[in-house]
Amino acid sequence: MALMIAKDWFEVRPMGDGVSLIREKYVAHWLRCNIWHIKGRDRDLVIDTGMGLRSLTEEVALLAERPVTAIMTHSHFDHAGGLHDFCDRCGHKSEAAIIAQPTATNTVADIGYVRADTFIALPYAGFSHQTYTVRSAALTGYLDEGDVIDLGDRVFQVFHLPGHSPGSIALFEKTTGLFFSGDVIYDGALIDNLYHSQAEVLRVSHGRLRDLAITTVHAGHFSSFGYEKMIKLLDEYQSGGLRLQEASSWIAQEIQKD
Repeated sequence: MALMIAKDWFEVRPMGDGVSLIREKYVAHWLRCNIWHIKGRDRDLVIDTGMGLRSLTEEVALLAERPVTAIMTHSHFDHAGGLHDFCDRCGHKSEAAIIAQPTATNTVADIGYVRADTFIALPYAGFSHQTYTVRSAALTGYLDEGDVIDLGDRVFQVFHLPGHSPGSIALFEKTTGLFFSGDVIYDGALIDNLYHSQAEVLRVSHGRLRDLAITTVHAGHFSSFGYEKMIKLLDEYQSGGLRLQEASSWIAQEIQKD
């Protein structure tokens, strides 16, 4: 059966604390990235941008209220595909060359996750998963360890937390305890075996999270969770579990859950 063309590609869910979750609702739950919108007095943040299959800035009304800075937590296709949609786009310098000249290989779009099963509906007429590509989006600014992002009425500290990828970053708001983790930690099997992943480095990055006064982790995938849940996930990974090794079998298991 041919898939329908979606009218409403994105959905927006208010999460409190001036934070909204934006999702590409017709991308399968096992892949779709959490796109986070944070409202500020002077400007807003968008943390990660999904696959870039439709325009965030044209279709999500709240992105037109104030100037927006888009943050790339890392350059993988499911997180940075929509970065080109924004004029002000920032990320870590070590992955700037990837998003400036993206390929299926360097954005890991060619390792088995972009497939027919990935889509519940089509983003536009004529779309084919076989020709999906990430568009070039040269960074307009770099973010690194200790940098501060000031929205006028709230401040976020940047943490460089490599391991999943060399330029993985996260944002922490000390006053609320909100932590936007990208793929450094989420409530699911973690990926530490990509071409530029380093499992031992990821363990070091995980160790840094334990000392932060985190109240809520807004992760790159799946549901948000609190500090105690984070510690359980970190402990499980540290003991040798919570690892995603092979894409096809894991996807098959996830499809069966639907």
